[in-house]
Amino acid sequence: MIFDSRLILYGLLLSNGACQLHIKNYCPLGWERRPSLFISPVQCPLALLVSLQFLEALEESQSEAIVSVIEVGVPACCGVNVKEMLQSVTGLRQQAQCNNQLLASRVSLHKNSLETRRQPVCSRRHSVVMNVTTTHSSSPAVTQTLSEQSNQSRNPDLATVLVSEKLGDGGLDILRKVSNVDCIYNLTNEELCAKISDYDALIVRSATKVTRKVFEASKGKLKVVGRAGVGIDNVDLEAATELGCLVVNAPTANTVAAAEHGIALLTAMARNVAPSDSSMKSGKWERNKYVGVSLVDKTLAVMGFGKVGSEVARKAKGLGMHVISHDPYASADRARAIGVELVSFDDALARADFISLHMPLTPTTKKVFNDDTFRKCKKGVRLVNVARGAVIDEEALLRALDSGIVAQAALDVFAVEPPKGGDSSFALVQHKNVIATPHLGASTVEAQEGVALEIAEAVAGALAGDLAATAVNAPMVPAEVIAELTPYVVLAEKLGRLTVQLVSGSAGVKQVKVVYKSSRDDGDLDTRLLRARISKGLIEPVSDAIINLVNADYVAKQRGLKISEEREPADGESGVPLESVSVTIQDVESKFASARGDHSRSITLEGKVKDGVPHLSKVGNFSVDVSLDGNVILYRQVDQPGMIGKVGSILGEDNVNISFMSVGRTLRGQAAIVAIGTDEDVSDATIQKLKELPAIEELVFLRL
Repeated sequence: MIFDSRLILYGLLLSNGACQLHIKNYCPLGWERRPSLFISPVQCPLALLVSLQFLEALEESQSEAIVSVIEVGVPACCGVNVKEMLQSVTGLRQQAQCNNQLLASRVSLHKNSLETRRQPVCSRRHSVVMNVTTTHSSSPAVTQTLSEQSNQSRNPDLATVLVSEKLGDGGLDILRKVSNVDCIYNLTNEELCAKISDYDALIVRSATKVTRKVFEASKGKLKVVGRAGVGIDNVDLEAATELGCLVVNAPTANTVAAAEHGIALLTAMARNVAPSDSSMKSGKWERNKYVGVSLVDKTLAVMGFGKVGSEVARKAKGLGMHVISHDPYASADRARAIGVELVSFDDALARADFISLHMPLTPTTKKVFNDDTFRKCKKGVRLVNVARGAVIDEEALLRALDSGIVAQAALDVFAVEPPKGGDSSFALVQHKNVIATPHLGASTVEAQEGVALEIAEAVAGALAGDLAATAVNAPMVPAEVIAELTPYVVLAEKLGRLTVQLVSGSAGVKQVKVVYKSSRDDGDLDTRLLRARISKGLIEPVSDAIINLVNADYVAKQRGLKISEEREPADGESGVPLESVSVTIQDVESKFASARGDHSRSITLEGKVKDGVPHLSKVGNFSVDVSLDGNVILYRQVDQPGMIGKVGSILGEDNVNISFMSVGRTLRGQAAIVAIGTDEDVSDATIQKLKELPAIEELVFLRL
């Protein structure tokens, strides 16, 4: 057997998806087929694993050599010099040991050429790009190697992010700039639990189940879970909230893609596209068997009028359909703008020729389409589901299909994904009147990249401490509202933090009243975010728990803290969302009597925002003007000359820098409240010196 530089490897893709690689050798007698190498397909077509044993068999002119190689993609035709390849691979003997026998090298394909890389490859395919590690399986030995490689490139000052399912490059680029990123795919729940305590954030799609065990295994390290998509039924929100982990999703990027897929299934079902295509591929020509139905003038019931549902409605109107919708939370004005009639659930079922499901999966909507529901439908109704599989009782749908109540169903989602033989999801896939696709709602190039960008930005922002507009277990506030409320949110937390420090004794805080003074209508001022931050400020100084926006309300409830909210009209139109915020802790003793509100057993502080900066504007009934930046010495004194100089001298002698001072009083010559800002902590000795001044009646030091 003669080998020279014209030896060619070429792949022939077989119908079953495997690949048979033939070795052909150029010799005077022409082309001759040589031993075959059977390899399996892989997602990435730019990797070729070549067995060293196979190449050695060729070198020794053995007539037969068959080797199983994992994870291979091959172009239709590519050239390689076997002698040179053997020399390259031989150098890997001491480096690569996979299953004690398989020595391999990766060959990158570019412009129909093979270039070997000196890199050992096991049953796992991985690559490290800057500070990103990508892993596709769970071999312990390789996991250790990858961990070492990843740690070498880590920036210890950055957060760590685990991406457990494929994410677009654009999203990874965003994350790389602000964090250390590991991409480790196909982890089992046990493997995820074992790794998660090393990460500040986790990004998943729909396959990874983020259970309570995962959150508990993180030991408080995990701060953010990002769901690259809309549905969050694979994340235990209760556990996330309880343990203080923010959950964010990407609800807008795949809206158009999901709506387009819904319309695609609708039209394909109406015209029997899938079964007629299958019939033709089997050599048949059955025009009469696959007569469809028209969409024009038919009634489509859109169940759920959110982003995707409303987009489907808009597109269906363009097809000439009459669209009705049921959604108890939908805006009538928004529906009218699209030309959609909002109706009751039962009315939608009774009138619909087609039903398209776009509702979230909640305890209320789980199996909402059941035997009773289908009995209320028109006989011969057609059903599309690109939302969540579990909103349908799949056994009930099978019965409805068999009885003819449902003429056809087009399903992109299932209760069990992927469906397994023997379950109801698999039975639906196999049903002759069902068109099935493998959860492709968001599977467009544009949507995948858009989702990656959206979730990466949300996670990166959350890790940086920004307010998340797409949080699903924290106050949900639109981005433009967040931008407007941000300084007031800071004010709210600082008021809570200051007020609780004034409580005397160990009875604890149980009743808090918050008053928002605003010229806006109730519907134009969303106070949920403000309330959450007040809770955070009240709880954190007196708790060893980690309190954040996510679990602040939950922890408040667990501690028996009740927060009531009231609104007061502002004096005039100020153009700002809030004129002031006041926090009153009721039924407590105060360390600072002057902070008492209208009742002797209450503490009241009021704050305002001036030029974007939070200010303390009132202590009890005393008006002050204190910038809430740094720590505060708060004291009541007899209103007499020379006090500012005496206090300043004591602080100066003890090297305490004063950042501001404000004096508030009720009547001239009576008591005055003084607030002094300091850049650093003030020692107990200094505080005692100030308290010993004869004119100072009471004093507290408050930390912000």
